[in-house]
Amino acid sequence: MIFDKDANFPYPVLSYKSDSYEYNDFMLSINLDENTMNYKLYIKYNIESDFIKKLLLHGQAQLLLIIKSKDNSFYPIGIKQNSLEIPKSRLALSSRTSIQLFIQSKEEINFADNEDLNSFYSEFKDEIVVPKNALLGYSNTVVFDGSIKKPLDLFEKKVDETLKSDIKIQLSSETIVIVYKNKELQFANSSYGQALNNPYVYMGLQKALYRFIQNNSEENDDEVEINEIEVPYDALDVKLYNLMKRKMVDVVNYDNIDEVIYAISDKILDKYSSAVWRLQQNGN
Repeated sequence: MIFDKDANFPYPVLSYKSDSYEYNDFMLSINLDENTMNYKLYIKYNIESDFIKKLLLHGQAQLLLIIKSKDNSFYPIGIKQNSLEIPKSRLALSSRTSIQLFIQSKEEINFADNEDLNSFYSEFKDEIVVPKNALLGYSNTVVFDGSIKKPLDLFEKKVDETLKSDIKIQLSSETIVIVYKNKELQFANSSYGQALNNPYVYMGLQKALYRFIQNNSEENDDEVEINEIEVPYDALDVKLYNLMKRKMVDVVNYDNIDEVIYAISDKILDKYSSAVWRLQQNGN
């Protein structure tokens, strides 16, 4: 079972969607590789609660990776484990796949020593006892769309000598496409070529986020609350959605697009500026 929306429990559960914990960050990111026989998932997660981390460290709780495609699959994850290989014969990613990380109790847990709960529980937390195999926390959901042909690619580059401009930004169903009138505009022969293309990357992200807002906002609303929407259906929007979730972007609107780009990108304009400065210094 995957929790896409807020769920109600008779006891405190760690979730970025819940205010039961004062420190409620529990974020998951997944990267996917594959070969002929296996899928390999690279797993990163962050748990803010010291109480939960101690339970995991002492073996009183365990991590379970939940993969929902056509069926639900459960995989125990060690606290220092950062990857998981799954034979393709046991997992079908041909359709949309949701992945979430659970924290499950391995024995009865008393919350009397849980100092991470919000003040609401202060008077009666010593009465909170959860049984073995209870859900203690759940992360955000990471989504892969099996119909996406390029699941790891956000950008593409193309050359079209018939362009009536030097550069054109196009949005395909899966990627942001930077179209150049000629190859020279890509700075392919420069050691700083990638950084020198970053203004075009910025332009592409702006255009893609504008469309993301249009596709996913309510009627007459100019913003999207990332944690409140369903996973988008457009493949490019899915990639942007996952990226914003990983970077903990809560809201995107027409006024904060530049702030969102700063949050989800790796200082692309700073790298462009540094590349120009180095070229000015050494002429290469």
